[in-house]
Amino acid sequence: MVSFLVALVGRTMIVRQFIGWIRTAPAAGRAEATRSLARAWLISDLSDDDRAAAEGAFLRLLDDPSPLVRQAMADVFASSADAPAVIVQALAVDQASVARPVLEYSPLLIDADLVDIIATGNSEVQCAIARRTKLPASVCAAIAEVGTAAAALELTANASARLEPISYSRIVERHGHLPAIREKMLMMEDLPSAIRLALVAKLSDTLTQFVVGRNWLSADRAGRVARETRARSTVNIAAQSRGDDMRGLVRHLRATGQLTAGLILRALLSANLELFDCALVELSGLPQARVSALLHDRGGASLNALLTRAGLPPSTFPAFRAALEASHEVGFVGTVDEAARLRRTLVERVLTRCETDEETAEPLLTLLRRFAAESAREEARALGDEPLAVEAAAENSQHALIAA
Repeated sequence: MVSFLVALVGRTMIVRQFIGWIRTAPAAGRAEATRSLARAWLISDLSDDDRAAAEGAFLRLLDDPSPLVRQAMADVFASSADAPAVIVQALAVDQASVARPVLEYSPLLIDADLVDIIATGNSEVQCAIARRTKLPASVCAAIAEVGTAAAALELTANASARLEPISYSRIVERHGHLPAIREKMLMMEDLPSAIRLALVAKLSDTLTQFVVGRNWLSADRAGRVARETRARSTVNIAAQSRGDDMRGLVRHLRATGQLTAGLILRALLSANLELFDCALVELSGLPQARVSALLHDRGGASLNALLTRAGLPPSTFPAFRAALEASHEVGFVGTVDEAARLRRTLVERVLTRCETDEETAEPLLTLLRRFAAESAREEARALGDEPLAVEAAAENSQHALIAA
């Protein structure tokens, strides 16, 4: 019957015979015949009457009790813009095994269709949509908002998906505690710095809960370690951020309560003037040019006025003043690596000046001493790694000479 159908499918009578035949045919035979009829729809020059008859057959086949029959239609029609739209739309809301190829490939499904299916479909259905090529922002937003973790993972793996920052944020909020999601997102080169920092915060929270749950650290101690780690990560991420990305990062820091005097001082003591400037612009509401002018004014009154407008505690003003003076003497950042960690020379100069000032508050001195210890450890690590780097470079050069 199948070969007969293929040869004569262009005749309305044969289509009617096909409809009669499928009533008693086995499921596998019905599926193969349906596949042949669907292919004929796409490649044969059917008359209007033939097309109407074939479409009627497809409509009847949508009610076939065997999913094999509907899967056959879905497989053939999935990628074609010439498939009957009403059939494709019906297949898209069928059970997941039938709907999957249509949802993943069909160009006939509009964004509104996909958003509705995401809202009501299971994880398998959502994953199929998340794999679509050039997935528009509205559909990405729907997956980010209500999709399962598996669908979010598929979405982050889809290089052509048009994800907006708000969708990244929702994925982090809902699924950022899952290692697979974090790892996949952190591998994305174009991931906004604010989202990268939010992922770091999720990881920090997870680790803090773990060590506290194991009684390895007290809650207070673990919390302080987590805050210090986040601060280091923030400066590290900011060292690789520029322009709008940096401004977005600073806005995120302010919105989440992380844009503190301690963090801003850390940025300055890391010689990351761009993060320092952006933070003061954000907090003070002054234009970038005005903030830069006030920072380069060697008079203490201008700096104090700027820091006051930014809402920073007066007790920290001596440290900021000493750090700016030391930065002008030592010089600002030259590389990304330098901007990612505290500079020991700057920290020690600021600590020395603040220790000799009787008005310096003890909490500020405590913070600066922690910075001094941290910068000393980082410098020791860097010195320890340097011989290994030199040795590796020499070995590579030797191999290159031998190869030449």
